[in-house]
Amino acid sequence: MGLRSISSLAAAAAAAALVFLSLLAVGHCREAQFNASDVGVGTENFNSSDAVVYRGPWTKARATWYGQPNGAGPDDNGGACGFKHTNQYPFMSMGSCGNQPLFKDGKGCGSCYKIRCTKDPSCSGRTETVIITDMNYYPVAPYHFDLSGTAFGRLAKPGLNDKLRHSGIIDIEFTRVPCEFPGLKIGFHVEEGSSPVYFAVLVEYEDGDGDVVQVDLMESRTAHGPPKGRWTPMRESWGSIWRLDTNHRLQAPFSIRIRNESGKTLVAKEVIPANWRPNAFYRSFVQYS
Repeated sequence: MGLRSISSLAAAAAAAALVFLSLLAVGHCREAQFNASDVGVGTENFNSSDAVVYRGPWTKARATWYGQPNGAGPDDNGGACGFKHTNQYPFMSMGSCGNQPLFKDGKGCGSCYKIRCTKDPSCSGRTETVIITDMNYYPVAPYHFDLSGTAFGRLAKPGLNDKLRHSGIIDIEFTRVPCEFPGLKIGFHVEEGSSPVYFAVLVEYEDGDGDVVQVDLMESRTAHGPPKGRWTPMRESWGSIWRLDTNHRLQAPFSIRIRNESGKTLVAKEVIPANWRPNAFYRSFVQYS
């Protein structure tokens, strides 16, 4: 490593970035369990503004499901947002793909919605909370939730989970709600491929909005970079993963500042330690109230 030049590190970083971006091209939400003849959707103009008001009027949508009947969605429990282990707490397999007004090019990742179905005879009419964890490529309505098999089944009357899933596509209503992750602080997962000149991090478990629209990084000292104490904006890589490409060796520990959709900012001071490593998770001491 001591003989490796900054330029070669930069080349490796660029290659890693391409790997991350290529993940967007793999299958997510491509096996929704519905009959294409049921879609009947035209060329609607999507309006994302209707999906950002907490506990606003119930809005009509349609829902499908994908993955295993009692699963968390994709086989790897991940998705286009990059979240890990969505079959475990706090996601508990209650994830959903969202079409563009919900996914918002990745900035909708982590947002929470209450949903309910009432028209199908197997529907219970109860509300359930789902989290946007993935992207839906094939919308069947202006607002389309492609739910995990678990989340879809939870909308059913007792004992009718499989019968409701057999319907394939159902009418639902939704409203946005604040996310609540009891006992958790905001976490940062340093992504595989990160290096001294390329740093990528997944941000997760944000109470409130649940999403992140900007991430900034501050180095501890910067002999060849920006002055100490200056925030450097990171770029959205994909989903809820943000990256920083530099022409100098990054100096850890790092502080990270995040801003959510409502404009509230939080600073996780020196949350990434000096001895950080790729594919490691670091818990902060901050959380949106």
